[in-house]
Amino acid sequence: MCEKVGMVSSSGRQTGGTGVSMMEQLVPEIMTHALSYLDYRSLCRLSMTNSLMRKAANDDNAWKALYHKDFTLEQDSVTPVNGWKAYYAATRAIVNLNTEFFSIIKERSLPAMRRFWLNSDYVKCIHASGDHFTGCNAVMASWELAFEWHPDVVFQVRDVRVRVLTEMAWVTMKTYVDMESGPFNVTNVFELHNGQWLMVHHHSSAMLVGGQGHMELEIMNGLI
Repeated sequence: MCEKVGMVSSSGRQTGGTGVSMMEQLVPEIMTHALSYLDYRSLCRLSMTNSLMRKAANDDNAWKALYHKDFTLEQDSVTPVNGWKAYYAATRAIVNLNTEFFSIIKERSLPAMRRFWLNSDYVKCIHASGDHFTGCNAVMASWELAFEWHPDVVFQVRDVRVRVLTEMAWVTMKTYVDMESGPFNVTNVFELHNGQWLMVHHHSSAMLVGGQGHMELEIMNGLI
């Protein structure tokens, strides 16, 4: 006797037999592994196709795997309060914000820099010169001086690491003005206020450059 075999539609849904789609027949481990090849945009689009894909694309393990692929394995032991999808979204937002910070420096836009910072007397900025500024007005004055005195500088940002808490996030990174002379070690700290992430602390190290038998201090006065 011949066995009846269901036809499979282009959407993966069987038109006969049990009526169960091919995707539904995959064990969760295989499903998660398959989704790990998608980037975050594709995973978001997949979640809008149908209820099955929405459930699969919202799986916490899929977003944890994507987080580790796109960002870092350093936080493998972290248990995000709102799940890995929300944690990924928050981390992505901070990474984008950190990129915007360097775009503002490149454009030397003081109005944009002012909007970027929390207007508070406790914000702090430590430039590569070692100068320490406290309070929004003093911090803005330091950036105004830096923008007036320094030519356009193109930064290369490497080794970006992000940690996000409920209302605070910090980013550590290495920034290069000249790849041969070594990096500035930079830390940016953000706080969440009324649904908006704002910078509250910026700290750049002075850059040490090897000289002939000695180390000389090279400082980009107040630029970073």
